Amino acid sequence: MDVTSSSNFPWVTVLALLPLIGTLGIMLTPRESHDTVKRVALGTSLVTLAGTVAMCLEYKTNGARFQFVQSYDWIKAFGVHYAVGVDGIALVLILMTAVLTPVIILASWHEAEDGKRGVRTFFALLLATEAIILGVFGSLDVFLFYVLFEAMLIPIYFLIGSYGGPRRSYAAVKFLLYSLAGGLLMLVAVIALFVVSAHRLKHGTFDYRALLAGDLHIGHGEQVALFLGFFIAFAIKAPLWPFHTWLPDAAAEAPTGVAVMLVGVLDKVGTFGFLRFCIPLFPWAARELAPYILGLCVTGILYGALLAIGQRDMKRLVAYSSVSHFGFIALGIFAFTTQGGSGATLYMVNHAFSTGALFLVVGFLASRRGSRMIDDFGGAAKVAPWLGAAVLVAGLSALSLPGLSTFVSEFLVLVGTFTVHRWFAVVAIFGIVLAAVYVLWMVQRTIHGPVREGIETFRDLGSREAWVIAPVLAVIVVLGIYPKPLLDAINPAVKHTFSTVRPHDPAPSVPVTLGGPR
Repeated sequence: MDVTSSSNFPWVTVLALLPLIGTLGIMLTPRESHDTVKRVALGTSLVTLAGTVAMCLEYKTNGARFQFVQSYDWIKAFGVHYAVGVDGIALVLILMTAVLTPVIILASWHEAEDGKRGVRTFFALLLATEAIILGVFGSLDVFLFYVLFEAMLIPIYFLIGSYGGPRRSYAAVKFLLYSLAGGLLMLVAVIALFVVSAHRLKHGTFDYRALLAGDLHIGHGEQVALFLGFFIAFAIKAPLWPFHTWLPDAAAEAPTGVAVMLVGVLDKVGTFGFLRFCIPLFPWAARELAPYILGLCVTGILYGALLAIGQRDMKRLVAYSSVSHFGFIALGIFAFTTQGGSGATLYMVNHAFSTGALFLVVGFLASRRGSRMIDDFGGAAKVAPWLGAAVLVAGLSALSLPGLSTFVSEFLVLVGTFTVHRWFAVVAIFGIVLAAVYVLWMVQRTIHGPVREGIETFRDLGSREAWVIAPVLAVIVVLGIYPKPLLDAINPAVKHTFSTVRPHDPAPSVPVTLGGPR
């Protein structure tokens, strides 16, 4: 079967270049022209979004596995290529990034003004982050992926360290050290993969499609070592328990828009890496280690939810809830079923908007009160009803209320896992119960009840804030009602990805007749 697309237009390259051009334009703008800088950043992100929508419309869900492919020799002596393209998984994640970036820029409209590096640098770093992430999702060369995977650290480090809260330096350094440690493990695995390909294919290569097509016959011990090198790096990036401890500090200290970029977008590179590299390249190791990884997933689901219940800082609550959500995503991936994998991929998108909405409304509340502590709030919906409504919808999406987007993906993950690992799915369900506890507790304490002193002067959502939150909530509702367009793109890619570990979905373990179970 043909694995490349007939389309010759370099969509991935163009989409990654657009934010870079915007970054250059911002750096050429006079330092004092803050409004111009913001308009250039917003305009660039909207043009990138328009281009992404055009690429999605041209993508053929029943076409080749990888489409819009470009491949050129980069470092020929080492088998390194500039190779980019998308399958359905990468496509929806690129679309997710392109939709959220204008929201992030609007949400950050006034956040950079107190930073020590200035407004111009802040928005240039945001656009640079978008460009790198688009390149990561579109990479079809292992070495290119690794370079961009590491490059993501640079703008996020400066965004947290220069524009974050009181403990920004600690949070930024912790984020950097964790990520660098994972990156070094991955570098060793990348080099080892090149050596293995040189022995098995008679020529070393980093080309992802060549590695898939070539029968590498990697020994079991080698597979486990290579798998773990990639897996730990991605588990840190996701983050998956117990590699998560950098996330609460980084998310709590980051400006609101940067927190959305970090947890909503950048962290998806980790779970994307599981699907792109760990499973197709090292199928035997993935199968053998899956039960242990599923154990980490359900532990993370419960641990993250329990820690979220105990938080008083709303940003840290949202961060710990994300640890729980990433456990669900990884659970669906390592169940190796189409339902689980498709649900996990859709969960990546839905989590970005759901958690993004939570971070945004927390930012709105904190900017009015000057505090992120839940105990400082109460009765906000009585004086700012539209803000209260936004908090309620964002919270309900986080606990996977039917009719909102996260319910669909969580349901698919649990169904796909129950088919093959019943007890892991049963334990994971308790995470949903705990999610209702921490979300409803936060909502009740912040927007309901008596109006606390200092809350009575709250203003309702302004026009800029409405433009920030409305598209995010609209996506949550639309994908909760009609997720089919995304699933149509995701399903074939997931089937291809899992074909090396499980060619067909297993039959249900409980026989069913017209009269019910027997």
